[in-house]
Amino acid sequence: MNTPQKPAQTFWGLWNTSFGFFGIQLAFALQNANVSRIFQALGSKVDDLAFLWIAGPVTGLVVQPLIGHWSDRTWGRFGRRRPYFVAGAVLAALALLGLPNTPLLIAAALFLWLLDASLNVAMEPFRAFVGDMTPPHQRAQGFALQTWFIGAGAVLGSLAPAAFNALGIANTAPEGVIPPSVRYSFYLGAFAMVAAVAWTALRVREYSPAEMAAFADEPEAAAGHEPLVYPARGPLWMLGGAALLGVVLALGLDKQLLVLGGGLVAFGLLQVVVRARASTGTLAQVISDLAQMPRAMRQLALAQFFTWVALFILWIYTTPVVTREVFHATDTSGAAYNAGADWVGVMFAFYNGVAALAAFALPVLARRIGNVRTHMVGLGAGAVAFLLLLVIRDAHLLLLPMALVGVAWASILGMPYVILTRVLPPRKFGIYIGLFNLFIVIPQLIVATAMGGVMRSFFPDQPKWTMLVAAVVMAGAVIAMARVEEQD
Repeated sequence: MNTPQKPAQTFWGLWNTSFGFFGIQLAFALQNANVSRIFQALGSKVDDLAFLWIAGPVTGLVVQPLIGHWSDRTWGRFGRRRPYFVAGAVLAALALLGLPNTPLLIAAALFLWLLDASLNVAMEPFRAFVGDMTPPHQRAQGFALQTWFIGAGAVLGSLAPAAFNALGIANTAPEGVIPPSVRYSFYLGAFAMVAAVAWTALRVREYSPAEMAAFADEPEAAAGHEPLVYPARGPLWMLGGAALLGVVLALGLDKQLLVLGGGLVAFGLLQVVVRARASTGTLAQVISDLAQMPRAMRQLALAQFFTWVALFILWIYTTPVVTREVFHATDTSGAAYNAGADWVGVMFAFYNGVAALAAFALPVLARRIGNVRTHMVGLGAGAVAFLLLLVIRDAHLLLLPMALVGVAWASILGMPYVILTRVLPPRKFGIYIGLFNLFIVIPQLIVATAMGGVMRSFFPDQPKWTMLVAAVVMAGAVIAMARVEEQD
């Protein structure tokens, strides 16, 4: 008896499977390019910007693995992954409507928390969704098309404020008020988020658990769950977190670091409790899967960690760097500042446009030199880009490093997942991609808690030096990738 093969998708099948990412990334681009601008307009100091982003990564630490775990085990009338990304899309749309309309800085931070959490809920199952719906030999093509949609959505989201301004909608407003061009952009993002995700949800039929188990290329889909592993290093995590808390309090360091120390203590305590009770519930299973990550995934996670430290520095600090160093503006209600902020949107749109094109070139390069070396090339381009952002002071020349960022971004969005899905058991795509995405969230948390203190201590009122930090960290990601073992 021949075991059925998972059928290859047509072009339109791949299109429908990934189209929802267009709306998700449009919303993500609006967040990246405009939230620091909104915070500054509502009275935030530059040194405090990173901390105001903190709610998102704290939530992501919980949301990413739980959504991955549950989506692996969910099956009902509406499918396996679809209920999660539809719910995430609706909640994200509500956050997009609220974020530019609040006059209070704390409320804006809360809306950012809701937006970031909702995007996590929507985004994480989409990665696993591509793995579910494609045979192994087609996944590079599937992730490339997903990257194209990410780039296209980000271009529209990044350009939206400038485009509305070109149509005659004001890009300035009184102090404490968000410009109309930004508000209308967020309304557009809310509509696109729901519409794009609904398209995928309505056009794609997920494979049932029985179908997944029957496919010849998914031999582990029907396997039983392995015994749980209870890590014994919980006390060490608690000790490390307590030591950090003690140092912060004793030396009077930035109080934002207390969040990081508290997180380490909480993670260690959770391991201790799970181990002591020999728990078998969701948290125990997530911790067990974390302890049993495949070797190649552990190697890749280190590179992912360094990569996303650099990216969050880019997204948080590009607006203050460009407005201050290139447009010579610090008054957030002034025309020069808002022109600079609009130009940042153009810069972000440009790198996402480059990424959309590079997404189809990278698989070709990967066939020649391998997935790992291809990703090293992409990350190297990113490191050079950050050095150029440090020194270039002409607005139009800033598009040169943005082109290099685009190459890096295309690689970041696709190549790690191509490498990863070659070593993961298919029945655990959701949980392991969720755990892998922790190495996106943890860097965001570190940047949010530590970067403000670094700025105040070493380069107060000179945000340009954050780009040097980003360049060094991205170079570290290239070195880390050299240790990743290529899988056939």
